Amino acid sequence: MDNLDLSVLRTAAGWRAEQRGVVLGTITRTWGSAPRPVGSLVAVRDDGQIAGSVSGGCIEDDLVAQLRAGSLALDRPAPLRYGVGAEEARRFGLPCGGTLELMLEPLGPQSALDELLTRLTRGERVCRTLDLATGAVTLAPAERGADTLSVTDTQLISHHGPQWRLLVIGAGQMTDYLAQMAQALGYGVTVCDPREEYADGFAIDGVTLTREMPDDVVTAFQVDDATAIVALTHDPKLDDLALMEALKSPAFYVGAIGSRVNQAKRRARLAEHFGLADAELDRLHGPVGLNIGARTPPEIALSILAEMTAVRYQAGGSRAEAGCTL
Repeated sequence: MDNLDLSVLRTAAGWRAEQRGVVLGTITRTWGSAPRPVGSLVAVRDDGQIAGSVSGGCIEDDLVAQLRAGSLALDRPAPLRYGVGAEEARRFGLPCGGTLELMLEPLGPQSALDELLTRLTRGERVCRTLDLATGAVTLAPAERGADTLSVTDTQLISHHGPQWRLLVIGAGQMTDYLAQMAQALGYGVTVCDPREEYADGFAIDGVTLTREMPDDVVTAFQVDDATAIVALTHDPKLDDLALMEALKSPAFYVGAIGSRVNQAKRRARLAEHFGLADAELDRLHGPVGLNIGARTPPEIALSILAEMTAVRYQAGGSRAEAGCTL
């Protein structure tokens, strides 16, 4: 399941393969409030078909109108600004006097779109540099923690691919839903399960499967503050091995499935057998997920990702109850 901007790139590449003209728009700057963040993409086909979104629809409508009027017949990248005045901001649905700037890029062989998609399909994070004078693109591996986008008078540098990472312990049914939903939210997903009866049947495009022991996987994962780790096996021999390392790591989120009673037993085991301190144990999200009344595996996966998102943005939200954890 692709995230929105990857879906835009795939659609644009498909249109190019059909020999259609395509202009790619990237939000490069915003002032005040804006409906979509910097780096968001929209593609406009030569007949006015749209893929992606940079606003609530008003800007997309204007892009189509400009295309039909011949204003988007570009031979090189060009900036376009919306919402400069209050009247224009209202016209284009930009709240609170918001302003945004797009870089419009006519796609062609010089855009390296197919190569970008090949790298993204492999789960790589890629730095894409667009020469604003020529439209030529160069691709390079992105450094971890690199900014999403920067623009100068000569270059637009954007970063594509998973900015966040999710390590899931256990390859059961719930992991299928969690992994696919997480990909749609921009996570690079790795699943760890040494059990043959689970790992043998696990296969999701774009998700890495490892059969090593969980503690070794967490140690080798180079966990940082853009990493989430979720234990879903219900097997203390596996979940606890992962958690004893994860709770000492800089991961922004560590969660484990199980009822409140089982979570209390888990805390006692981790303290007694692995020497984890109270401050480390307090980092554990368990029962995992927000309390949305979840019962089925996809609902629980949704609740987990909702809580991960809330933690990322330091938002509120009530924790799951025992009955929401299978």
